[in-house]
Amino acid sequence: MSLSIATWNINSVRLRINNVKRYLRLRKPDVLCLQETKCPDEFFPHKAFEGLGYTHRLVQGMKSYNGVAILSKVPFTAKNIHHRCGKEDCRHIEVALETGADPILLDNLYIPAGGDIPDPAVNDKFAHKLDFYREMAQWFADRKPKAGAAKGQRRIAVGDLNVAPLEHDVWSHKQLLKIVSHTPVEVELFGRLKASIDWIDVPRRFVPEDKKLYSWWSYRNNDWSASNRGRRLDHILASPALSGAIRSHRIDVDLRDWKQASDHVPVMATFEV
Repeated sequence: MSLSIATWNINSVRLRINNVKRYLRLRKPDVLCLQETKCPDEFFPHKAFEGLGYTHRLVQGMKSYNGVAILSKVPFTAKNIHHRCGKEDCRHIEVALETGADPILLDNLYIPAGGDIPDPAVNDKFAHKLDFYREMAQWFADRKPKAGAAKGQRRIAVGDLNVAPLEHDVWSHKQLLKIVSHTPVEVELFGRLKASIDWIDVPRRFVPEDKKLYSWWSYRNNDWSASNRGRRLDHILASPALSGAIRSHRIDVDLRDWKQASDHVPVMATFEV
């Protein structure tokens, strides 16, 4: 069974629903995970996804901010909504995709951006981001399968994780070391999360670490493609049990040029499960 999973910070699902539908018709992923839907659950555009075959859906939204959704052609069970750091701000949902005797657990995450000042003592948003990373690393570590476990080893985590961890995940490593999303403390915490169950960085399986790779370009850049001052904030992570199943990845950079584009573009990976 081939399984394709895409992740996209859409920056308002209702505002950009035509772009979402266009992308789904273009790439036809089996599962689409959205972040920053900015939509209360009662106003989520379910009909648009139903009409395209995404009959299995889990959404958790709020007005104007945050929000996550999993939209799937593949049936799923064990639908879970998780609250982090004592807040109910719609940043983590989890399902179990029905892919045989050993379902694939799928986490969709929207980790806090952290504001502009990389100092938790004066910036509550940055402190929240660091706490979120610490909590997620421990949560995943607590769920790491024990040696010899027959099931529960297949897990995928996707989303806007708001950290560009590698030197070539940003347009200028030197200039961004003091900029939120690439500071040493954030990179260290991303590493701690990645080590929690020995996650595989799926896109970097195909693109060497010394090559530039981005998924986000600021709206502040009038000509984003000419300046190409991007960052890789959107990630697909796979557990070691899926190492041999990874087949391909795609970052659809050209979507940044679409009308009313999000500042993020979709990232997709395909697995043979």
